[in-house]
Amino acid sequence: MDSPEELFTTLFESTHQALLAYAVRRVADPADAADVVAETFLVAWRRLDDVPPGDQARPWLFGVARRVLANLYRGERRRTALAERLRESLSEVVVPPDLAPVEVAMAALRPDDQELLRLVAWEELARDEIALVLGIPKATVRVRLHRARQRLAAQMAALERDGSVPPHVPAPRRAGDTQQRGPQVTRNGTDGHVVIGRAPARLGVEEAR
Repeated sequence: MDSPEELFTTLFESTHQALLAYAVRRVADPADAADVVAETFLVAWRRLDDVPPGDQARPWLFGVARRVLANLYRGERRRTALAERLRESLSEVVVPPDLAPVEVAMAALRPDDQELLRLVAWEELARDEIALVLGIPKATVRVRLHRARQRLAAQMAALERDGSVPPHVPAPRRAGDTQQRGPQVTRNGTDGHVVIGRAPARLGVEEAR
């Protein structure tokens, strides 16, 4: 039987890259991402007996990292409260020209919708894995994901109607995991995992599975 140190080493080697990518995509400073990963593995070490075996370990760690990030966000909100109030006082919102339309639309969604779509598009998680990350039933994931896609499609349509973007805007290219990208998501018909490509996202499509 493997020792705790050996189990933890195996866990770290098999998941730390995916976990770091998860954190980097959600913070502005890479140093914060490293702190999130370190804190997540500290929790994993303390709760090593609770870590599920096999493929379930990665989404379990994502769930821990999500809670670590929530603590980080709360601290950032306290430190930037004045800046938030100043931004809210602006009468006009200027969209930065370098933002892709899907990113502008994503920013208009609720945080829960954004996180759900990112788990699908960025982390390439299936619905059962997302359920484990978020701590909710798989059926709830299916409903929320469908609604989030509908809201994203509505935001994209609103941008086109307002003239903020031209119709039929191509999806943003997939950068080398250093630049955030929108949810260009399709699913294969076997295991429910996502496939991310360069084609425009298929938005608002009812999930039959």
